[in-house]
Order: sequence, then C-alpha cells, then structure tokens
Amino acid sequence: MSGLALVTGATSGIGQAFAERLAADGHDLIVVGRRKDRLDEFAAAHPGVTVRAVAADLSTDAGIDTVAAICAAEPLTMLVNNAGVAHYMPLAELPADKAREIVHVKVVAPTMLTRAAVAGMRERGAGKIINVAGMIAFSGPADKSVMPRRAVYAGSLAHLVTLSQTLGAELEGTGVQVQALCPGIVATEFHARQGLDMSAVPRMSAEDVVTAGLRGLELGEVVCAPGVEDAGLLDAVFRAGLAAFGGQSPELASRYRAG
Repeated sequence: MSGLALVTGATSGIGQAFAERLAADGHDLIVVGRRKDRLDEFAAAHPGVTVRAVAADLSTDAGIDTVAAICAAEPLTMLVNNAGVAHYMPLAELPADKAREIVHVKVVAPTMLTRAAVAGMRERGAGKIINVAGMIAFSGPADKSVMPRRAVYAGSLAHLVTLSQTLGAELEGTGVQVQALCPGIVATEFHARQGLDMSAVPRMSAEDVVTAGLRGLELGEVVCAPGVEDAGLLDAVFRAGLAAFGGQSPELASRYRAG
C-alpha cells in the first residue's frame, strides 16, 4: 500500500501512530501539528519516505485555511482528521476560548479539510477519509451521574459521526471511503494534558486504534468502534435513529396536544 496521506495531530498519540503505520506501509506523508520540533523529528526518523512537515494551529482560521489549501492542491490518497483537544468541564464553566478551540479543532477543521480534499479524491476515483471521533459521541443520553461533563466535546464528536455517515452516503460508488473512528479511552498524552490521571484505567493502545481503523476501511465500516466486540450494538443504535427519523409526520404528536 502506498500513496500520499495527510495526518493532523501527528506529533503524539493516535495521530503519531497513524503516521508511523502509514510510513511503514510506504506512504509519503504530510504531517500536521502545532509543534514544529516534533514534526521535524518525525521526518528525520523516516528517511525511507517523503515527509513534509506543516506546523499549523487548527484552532485558528488561518491554520485551517493553510492545511485546507494543501488538501485541495495535493493528490491525497488518505486524510486522517485526528487533531484534538478535550477541555472536559460543564458548559457553564468552560471558558469561551476553550469552547471555541474545541469547535474549531474537532468540527470546523475536519469539515473544511474534508471539503477541500474530497473533490480531488472523487475526480481521481479513490481516497480514504478517517475522522477520529470517539465513543463519547454516543454518551449524550447518559444522566448526570456520568462524569466528567463535556457537552461541547461530546457534541463535536457526534458531529463527526453524522458527518461521516452522511458524506459516506453522498460518495457511494465514487471510490472514496469515509470513516468515523470511535475509540474509547486510549493510552496517550491526551488526558494528561487536561490534568486527568487515567493511569489506573484500562486503556487501548494507539497502535490498536490504528489497526482497527485501517481494517475497518477494508471491512467497509463507516463507523469503526475498536473496543466494541458486538458490532450489532452499533447497528441497533443506527437502526433506532433511522426509525425515529422515519417515524415523523406533519401531524402534531398526540402527547403535545392539549388534554
């Protein structure tokens, strides 16, 4: 397997694991992150493939526009929208700048990078887009006993799931695949950067997440949940959602009518 892959958030965790795996498989890479020193270290450590390091902050419009221009101009065979931030806290306590950062990194950036890449992929009749979301996307119905609260973060991941599913349907028959990759708790620097100690919690390796994502593409999965053994659970969620969507009517539901 070879081609040109662009990976965001490539300096640590799942993004770095994707970059390592894709380089080992012979892909040339465009690695994107905030830390130029880490990007350069990665490039120097992989002389067998061409690695272009792009330092960009995807929490800013300028950073998003820079990387989107690359996505539009380069013949990408794979785009991995992995960059992320968490900022786990109730919405009323979430500083405005942190709320804005989450939405830019996990909603605006993957949306705009995908938009920039998909036209060329469709024209070439091939391409793969992986949007790294998480199982927290399915946690919305949980009651207040489930902590920590993280409304904006959970909502941003749910956006990626629905975006991937809908876009996958738009692109059916074009040769372009879309996947929402939904790991649970992963052993990376991610939680430590938010001040959360997860060392006692069982966690999946970033390498296993990458293995699941790439194998999920081979299986044709639009939503890949690396830690869910019973894939029927996901199918049940999606069937129920479609049943609710299809169960609507222009008539006001009886429970809303005055007694």
